[in-house]
Amino acid sequence: MRRRKGPSPGRNQRPAQALPTRATPRAQTPFEREQTTKRRGEISELAFALAAARQGFGISRPYGDSERYDIILDSSHISPVIPNRAQGALRNLLYSSIRPRLVRVQVKSSTQLQYGLYRVNAHRRINGRAVPYTLAEIDFFAAYVIPEDSWFIFPLTHILGATAVTLSPKRRRKPHINDPYREAWHLLRQPDGLEFA
Repeated sequence: MRRRKGPSPGRNQRPAQALPTRATPRAQTPFEREQTTKRRGEISELAFALAAARQGFGISRPYGDSERYDIILDSSHISPVIPNRAQGALRNLLYSSIRPRLVRVQVKSSTQLQYGLYRVNAHRRINGRAVPYTLAEIDFFAAYVIPEDSWFIFPLTHILGATAVTLSPKRRRKPHINDPYREAWHLLRQPDGLEFA
């Protein structure tokens, strides 16, 4: 009689020999869900720092998590966009009058479409209640659409009082109200404070 290769059917199999079973998906606990969103937020902050560095900004980060902003940008060494008609002495005067400016940026991200748009929370929570950011806390709101690797840069004055912002995907044909803010890095370089046209 020939001997069969492999484990005998009547013997208990070791875990390494057992056939893989299909894992049933289980719901995440609130702690696991919070850790996942916190990790995604940390990665989005790093992605913003890299993108801002590529734009030529100096980057700082506040110590700890107590501040409302995530990143501080220094645009003092970036040449602002000055019209070509400003020549010679006038151009030098314009450059010398520009003071160094630090900008406080809150970074958020989104991964899933809802009703054809990405939704990003533009608030903080106090006692479980959504509270919008104020001008005393941040200057800009940066929203990262992770699946498309695109940034929306909003001056806080343009979304003041909002607790959420919707963002259109790149492939959307119909124009959206927030499309002008896609990759709007130039808004962070404006020399005249936070006044934008």
